[in-house]
Amino acid sequence: MSLSFDRHRRLRQTAAIRAMVRETHLRVDDLIYPLFVVEGSGIRREVPSMPGVYHLSLDRLTEEIDEIAKLGIRAVMVFGVPDEKDEVGSQAYCETGIVQRAIRQIKAERSEMVVIADTCLCEYTSHGHCGVVENEQVLNDPSLKLLVKTAVSQAQAGADIIAPSNMMDGFVAAIRHGLDEAGFENVPIMSYAIKYASAFYGPFRDAADSAPQFGDRKTYQMDPANRLEAFREAESDIKEGADFLMVKPALAYMDIIRDIKNRFPLPLVAYNVSGEYSMVKAAAQNGWIDEKSVVMEMLTGMKRAGADLIITYFAKDVARWLAE
Repeated sequence: MSLSFDRHRRLRQTAAIRAMVRETHLRVDDLIYPLFVVEGSGIRREVPSMPGVYHLSLDRLTEEIDEIAKLGIRAVMVFGVPDEKDEVGSQAYCETGIVQRAIRQIKAERSEMVVIADTCLCEYTSHGHCGVVENEQVLNDPSLKLLVKTAVSQAQAGADIIAPSNMMDGFVAAIRHGLDEAGFENVPIMSYAIKYASAFYGPFRDAADSAPQFGDRKTYQMDPANRLEAFREAESDIKEGADFLMVKPALAYMDIIRDIKNRFPLPLVAYNVSGEYSMVKAAAQNGWIDEKSVVMEMLTGMKRAGADLIITYFAKDVARWLAE
């Protein structure tokens, strides 16, 4: 009997052939590594819910940046955990705030390192919300004024990219106007354009001490059930002056990453968030999965879905694996 069918396995016969026809490539240049800087000295304290991720005081930051640079990672995103918090998050836009000092230090020691400043208020407010609160309501327009002050202070400290994550309406327009007025027309905005109200953020709130003290963030972050809303958010941010778009989280939102990539021409960033990281770490520590294989498959999937860049706590591990 003569059969006719396609021989797809011909191109899978050896590792060399598989490498030749591989369609999606994960590179060290795709990676952005998040850092958590804290007040004090001599601190390199592991975040309990995020094995391998540390709170770093400024005197321990240099060794971390040196390691990152030696691994070939070109970009970091800086989050700050201040000692003091207040209702309006004043340490977020203080000239001597922890993030501003960290940015200056990194740029002084490694001028070639791309420093991305997370621009939000939640780590700095006593109530843990991303804006000004009145009668337990997060006020949109008054929050914009403080976010602009924060972005300008970060640019003045030397941040290469401003990454606003607050999800207030009009935040890109306000920050773009504020940066331009302050003489920072060439500082790009990496907008957290599509940020869902996700359960995957739990460990980050442990790392950044940013859990809301009342309610939740569902009035300003997106409903995880919504797809078309992502288009509206992205369109608004592009009109307002965004230079990058971000989808956060990544793993449960691969369809959104692909939708946004197909529809909009800007560089697209996927945030491989803390819950996605911690689940893999916990399963690997229990011997249930092979961590390297799972991480590489997961991040390659994000690239295949359309991400140009990936913010990930696995960045150092991935850089080592890619170098092997």
